[in-house]
Amino acid sequence: MKFMGRRGVTATIGFFLLGLTSANASAAPVQATFQPAVQNISYSLPQQSAVAVANAAPTPTTGTSQATVPAANPLQLLSNAPTMMNQPVPLPLSQIVQGNMTGAPLDDEGNCLATAVYFESRGEPVEGQLAVADVVINRAASGRYPSDWCGVVKQKAQFSFVRNGQFPGIYDMAAWQTAVAVARTAILNLAREVPNDVMWYHADYVAPNWRHGLQEVEQIGAHIFYRA
Repeated sequence: MKFMGRRGVTATIGFFLLGLTSANASAAPVQATFQPAVQNISYSLPQQSAVAVANAAPTPTTGTSQATVPAANPLQLLSNAPTMMNQPVPLPLSQIVQGNMTGAPLDDEGNCLATAVYFESRGEPVEGQLAVADVVINRAASGRYPSDWCGVVKQKAQFSFVRNGQFPGIYDMAAWQTAVAVARTAILNLAREVPNDVMWYHADYVAPNWRHGLQEVEQIGAHIFYRA
């Protein structure tokens, strides 16, 4: 210590203290950078969870029960999807008429309806034949014409095939069977071709004056149909 003298001792102590200070100063940045790193790690976890939730596939709901279906199960999802499996599929009119080719015999009213179909529209598509039957039925229900089908068909000056309230003879049995099937279809209300307020029609090769006061609805086959 004598060799170093007072100044040497002082300098040595100074260097020692400076070393401690430098050591403390170098330790502080380590603590300052480590602590935020821990904070960032703990903060990143909810961020990742939020992203995972945001990117998750939505769970579909069905009906009013709000039942959830996992998107990862396509078979279950398909089984709960709305389908037309239980919905009745309407048959074409031709198939409905074909299904009525046999059945209970028609009564007098049904025969009058079938007779109108036969003489007014045989040879027409079944849509046109059913439309003629609909007109007869519409007239009987309207209150403006006789209330029964025979009365409607035999009304004077309404159907040109009627002579003095009598029907001509039927000669085409295949066409008659179709007319009967169409009449059955109309009577059972299995199908309709024109609305309830359609009560007039004429062939497309004539132009009667009475049509001017009526509204044309549509043409089916060779007939044009009207409502008031």
